[in-house]
Amino acid sequence: MTTATTVLTARALLLDMDGTLVNSDAVVERCWRRWADRHGLDGDEVMKVVHGRQGYASMAVLLPDRPMEQNHADNARMLAEETADMDGVVEVPGATEFLASLAGVPHALVTSADVGLSTARMAAAGLKLPDVRVTAESVGASKPHPEGFLKGAAELGVAPEDCVVFEDSGAGISAGRAAGMRVVGVGPRAGVHGPDVLVRDLTQVRVEVVGDGTVRLHIG
Repeated sequence: MTTATTVLTARALLLDMDGTLVNSDAVVERCWRRWADRHGLDGDEVMKVVHGRQGYASMAVLLPDRPMEQNHADNARMLAEETADMDGVVEVPGATEFLASLAGVPHALVTSADVGLSTARMAAAGLKLPDVRVTAESVGASKPHPEGFLKGAAELGVAPEDCVVFEDSGAGISAGRAAGMRVVGVGPRAGVHGPDVLVRDLTQVRVEVVGDGTVRLHIG
């Protein structure tokens, strides 16, 4: 059986971290299910909301009547808890080779994690941090707002329509779309949110650099 390959062309790639480069599902589940228990919420329902967003934004969805300053304070505690817990954090299959293939290709990490958490998780997974990083501290609005991806494109000096986003979550895919970018969905979570192309993991992506600065992504 042959698998059809999709080819996307781009000038820059914008990469989410959790679920896209790093599999941190085990720790995310542990921390957020504990949080759900503390607030008398259903853990399964909470897990449907939290992927891809900054913590305070997830809390605002889940506890709509709570003052935002409480969400920000709670989020700071959550980040500290998550940063202290690297048990089970591993790379998404193919991430090391994928990042290595981006040498000379404009690319940025665009993550809802802060500097401390993103640095710790990439290190725990054995992955090299991209030189350009847009973290929680860099933006005023969380995904699904497009600010992070637009900021990443601007830092790379590439027009949004020439960027391809790699994302696993509904919030992230919506953010990429809202930024006017094409989106490669990574993993089973992404499939239900209608990305332009879906891959099981990063072993299904091959990067080809063309002489004029164009990047061809062979997907499938």
